[in-house]
Amino acid sequence: MAGWSIFLATFLAAAVEWVEAFTIVLAVALGIGWRAAGGAALAALALLAAMTAASGGLLALWLDLAWLQGTIGVLLLLFGVRWLAKAVARRAGLKALHDEDAEFAETRRLLARSDRHAAWLVAFKGVLLEGLEVWLIVVALGLQKGSTLAAAAGALAALVIVAAAGAFARAPLRRVPENAIKLAVGAMITAFGTFWTLEAMGGARTWPWGEWSLPALAVFYIAGGLALAQQLRRSRAAASAAGP
Repeated sequence: MAGWSIFLATFLAAAVEWVEAFTIVLAVALGIGWRAAGGAALAALALLAAMTAASGGLLALWLDLAWLQGTIGVLLLLFGVRWLAKAVARRAGLKALHDEDAEFAETRRLLARSDRHAAWLVAFKGVLLEGLEVWLIVVALGLQKGSTLAAAAGALAALVIVAAAGAFARAPLRRVPENAIKLAVGAMITAFGTFWTLEAMGGARTWPWGEWSLPALAVFYIAGGLALAQQLRRSRAAASAAGP
């Protein structure tokens, strides 16, 4: 069960990041060509793959230590809560939704004043920065009971699907429900963080269904996020109606 849940969480999280990375690569490709932009993207992906292999191998040496599991759990909690907070704020109207068209136009505007080498670096840096969050999720989730393969497979599957969709569309992937995915991923990662943190503290026996408590935790966080977003939206509407 954990393997599939890790695969799904990593796949959804990676899909969001790869969509944003593709928007940057597309903008660069229109200026310096697909070959050069694709080379920059592949260079960044190769570096991320090397980082994943190296960090996963080193951390696996201490996989049996409870303190490592607790540390990873806390990191996942912080990471998941950040994604949840962003998704809730956007759903409540407190923060603008991510706009792939706007990001594409802004990247094109910056590239208009750059040379070919600088444009290559923009594509490389864009893929690398977006991929760093994927790297963190893959390494963190992959440490649990040797699930590196499931986590890496989720990230790779997302990359292949986004790349294929982008190559077909040759346009920003604006129809991806990014905020809904962020809410779901934030809830799932927070659920993993909650479960592993308490387990590392010796609370494994407190989970009534073992690892099957993870879906219940994820549903709890999703429901809480939706309820909070609705309440914030109502409060915002009431404040606007009341006037200054």
